This record gives sequence, structure tokens and C-alpha cells, in this order.
Amino acid sequence: MDLMWYHYLIGAVLFVSSLIIIVTVMLQKSQQQGLSGAIAGGSDSFFDKNKGRTLDAKLAKITKIIAAVFFAVALAATVIFAFTK
Repeated sequence: MDLMWYHYLIGAVLFVSSLIIIVTVMLQKSQQQGLSGAIAGGSDSFFDKNKGRTLDAKLAKITKIIAAVFFAVALAATVIFAFTK
């Protein structure tokens, strides 16, 4: 089977988007408070109230966008490769 140019393009997009997802997930802080947070209860701080402006919120948004791109490209690749020979 002869690979067309879009096979390479789709493969590259999937590879790069998967690497970006891995990096952004690894950069995010853990959401677990541990046992002390469960016993004492979580306390709201200034940073919790402004969570939408923090680096973690931006990384979470980037992760969601790149994951949607990854899913859409993988779905498109499945459809394209199923109907082409």
C-alpha cells in the first residue's frame, strides 16, 4: 500500500498532539489534598477563588483543547483510512 501525504500529516498531528497532552498533564498540580484535607476540611484561599486565572487552569484548558483535536483527528483518520485504498 502506497502511503499518501495525508497519512504522514495525520500521523504527525497525532504524534505531536499526544506529546503536548502528556506534557500539559505532567505540568499540572495534583488535585488531591491528602488525608489532612479530608479530616480538617478544605479551606478556601485567594488562589482557589481565582482558579480560572492560574497556570493550572490554563494548562487544564490547553489539555482539553488538544485532547479534542486528538480525538477529532483520530476519528477523521479512521474514516479516511477505512474508505481509501
